[in-house]
Order: sequence, then structure tokens, then C-alpha cells
Amino acid sequence: MAELIATSPLRDLTPITIGNVTLTEGIPGQVWAVLPWRGATEAASTALQSAHGLPFPAPGNLHKAGSTRIAWAGLDQAFLLGTTPDTALAAHAALIDQSDAWAHLVLSGPATREVLARLVPVDLAPAACPKGSARRTLLGHMSCLILHPGGDTFEILVFRSMASSAVHDLTRAMTAVAARDLRGAQTPG
Repeated sequence: MAELIATSPLRDLTPITIGNVTLTEGIPGQVWAVLPWRGATEAASTALQSAHGLPFPAPGNLHKAGSTRIAWAGLDQAFLLGTTPDTALAAHAALIDQSDAWAHLVLSGPATREVLARLVPVDLAPAACPKGSARRTLLGHMSCLILHPGGDTFEILVFRSMASSAVHDLTRAMTAVAARDLRGAQTPG
């Protein structure tokens, strides 16, 4: 009988640095979709707070308690990251393990927002996307979830099947931004 071995969709990705931006694989971890039953969002939030120290996030928010995070992921949906949900939460929400469905990328460096601006149709400027933000949007043609834990770092979750395309698109955008910056540095002033 064949023995199946779990592998990351980004297993061949070594850190890529172009200009002042670096693309790496995020730490693979548990991803659980939390979808409160109709009318049970407050009860689900209370159960999350009790079990994990995190409330159900308002639209666009990312909360953290220790190594556990919860990110808004769409209408009446959040992703619990880094832990298995407490069983008491099942009385208030559907809980779906999506750990194997997502590829997790980390983009960091001073020009990260400029790189993402070439691919993402939402405003990621500091005023519009402060630390602790989560945005469900597109990365080029792919659906994604962008998390902003702070500073010049953004985490990008794309469907596992789109991992190579995401790396390709991000690398092209990183190259374009680095070339623009290099050209600007070489222009006589």
C-alpha cells in the first residue's frame, strides 16, 4: 500500500529577495474556518473568548493571543489560526479544518506595499490597513486572504492549488518595483 506523506504546496520555495522585499513560506499551521450558526455570532464570540482568549473578529480585523490568531475571512466567517478549536465552540458554529487547503506566504520589507499595490485591488496603505487587519481580496486573479500583523510584513493565504501562481506573480511584482527603485536611484538629479 502506498504511504502518503503530507507536503507543503511551497516545499520548493526558498526565500526570494528582490530589491528590499523578501518572499518566504509562512509557518504552516492549522487553519479552521469558524462559521457561526444563524443568530449565534455573539455566542460563538463568547465561546471563542472563553476558550482561546479571542473574540469573533469584526470585518477586516485580525486578533492574536499567544500563538493563536483569528482573522475575519468574509461575511460571517473567520479563520482560527494556529490551534484546534475548543469543542464547546461547535454548539455555536460550524468548524471546518482547512489546514491542507491553503498556502501561506510572507512578504516583508520596506517596499512590500508597493509590490502588493501591483496585484491587489484594495488599499493597503497604513491608514487603510493598520496592524491587525485582515483583507479578503484578490491577488492578481486569485482569491486570497491578506493579514497584516504589523510593520512592513504581510501574510498572504492563497488556495493550495494557486501557490505556484502566487509565487510567480509576487516575484514579477517584486522585480518590477526593484527595477523602478533602481532606475530612480540612477537618474541624475
